[in-house]
Formats: sequence, structure tokens, C-alpha cells
Amino acid sequence: MVALSRQNLNQSICALIVALLGITAVIAFQMPQLNSLVKKSATASAEDFKKDLESERLQLELMQKLPSFGFDNMIGNWAFIKFAQYFGDETARDKSDYSLSPEYFKVIINQDPYFIDAYRFLSSSTTLYAGMPERTVALMQQGLKSLAPKIPNKSYYIWRYKGTDELLFLGDSQAAKQSFETAGKWADTYSDDDSKYLAKISHQTAQFLAKNPNSKSAQVSAWSMVLNNAFDDRVRKIAISRIQALGGTVSITPDGQVKVQPPKKD
Repeated sequence: MVALSRQNLNQSICALIVALLGITAVIAFQMPQLNSLVKKSATASAEDFKKDLESERLQLELMQKLPSFGFDNMIGNWAFIKFAQYFGDETARDKSDYSLSPEYFKVIINQDPYFIDAYRFLSSSTTLYAGMPERTVALMQQGLKSLAPKIPNKSYYIWRYKGTDELLFLGDSQAAKQSFETAGKWADTYSDDDSKYLAKISHQTAQFLAKNPNSKSAQVSAWSMVLNNAFDDRVRKIAISRIQALGGTVSITPDGQVKVQPPKKD
């Protein structure tokens, strides 16, 4: 039994090495072409950054075509790391744009639709920064085809992300209602307090939309989710301003928690 386990381990290690070598070889073969498009310097111009974007676009296309050798998660993680570097380069983004955001997530969701944390960044970066809510919803819909209520754990969050984009950025209250209803049903399969709470507010949001497709309470609930998941001040400011414009209020409790009150009138 021990010998067999060691044999399986050795085979797995060999497969991993082969996968890494295969990926490295393909990328190395393409690097001269990719590097010819890149010109980085402290004083890079907008044109230089455009060339850099084209280089990155080619790499992402390459990643989509690479054989995974069974290591899909590795490629998904790699794409997410590259996204973090891309998104975090504020100088480059100020001189170009965020249009590659959905391309990173296309790779991630194709390779690893169970990478639940990636969906949170997909929504903010592609919808709020790149201005492509349609792509956000389409990619989430693609990923959801591979998911189930408990695969991965707490996958109901993705239905809530999708419903938020449908309601706030596509104006599709009917689709949003269905997404929040599904989020509530999936959250109902869990027994922890957080899931119970999210099941409750998901059902409530769906009910608000069923009664009133233009429900301010539903919109404030959705913006509250954007606020709670925001990973930078720009998104937080947008969410707070939208909540206030809808008649809601935002306050900070003594222990530092953000508290949102819905509008008095729906």
C-alpha cells in the first residue's frame, strides 16, 4: 500500500513537472513576439501602455489555448495573479483603461469555475471600472452552469453578485428577482448564521422586486452588497452616494461596522 502511494505521488509529481514544462515552453516560444510589443519605463507614454495592453491580450489568448494537463486550477490561479498585477497598476490604467478585466476572468472561469472569490473581483472590475456589466453577467452565468448549492461552499454568493449587476447596471429587475430568489434557495441549504441571514435578505430583495420592479429598498440592498464587497475607496464612494441618493443612510458603528438603513419610502 505504501509503495503504491509513493508510486502515485511520483506519477503526480512527474505530471506536474510535465505540465509546467509544457506551459513554459509554449510561453517561451511566444515571448519574442510578446516582448516586441512591450516598452516599459518610468516615463512610458499612453501609446506605450496601449502596446503593453495588446501584449497582455495576446498572453491571455494564449492562456485560453494552452493544454492544462489536468491542472486547470493552476492556470486559473495564474490568471488571477496576472489580473491583480494589471488592476493594481494604477499608472498604467490611468493612461489606458480596464478593458482587459473580463478577459482575465474568461480564462479563470473557463479553467476553474469554482474559484468563488474571483467572482467578487469580476463584478467590481468589469462592471464598475471597465463599464461592461453585460460581460460580467454573461461570465457569471457561464460559471454558474458548473455550480450547485454546495459546490463550491457558499456558492449562493455568485447568484447575489449576478442579481446585483442585473438590477443596478442592466436595469433587468425580472432577471435580478430570479437571481436573488435562487440565491435565497441555495443559502437555505446551509445552517450557519451568515447563510441564514443572507437567505433572508435575498428572499426579501426578490419580494421587493416582485411587488415593485423599481424598488428603492431592493436597490439599496444591492448597493449595500457592493459597499460591503468593495476593495477600494472609489467603489465605496460610488456605493455610498447611490445609497444616499435612493434615500438610504450609511453610518459607522462604534466597533467600525458599516450600517445601512433602507429608505423610509419604497
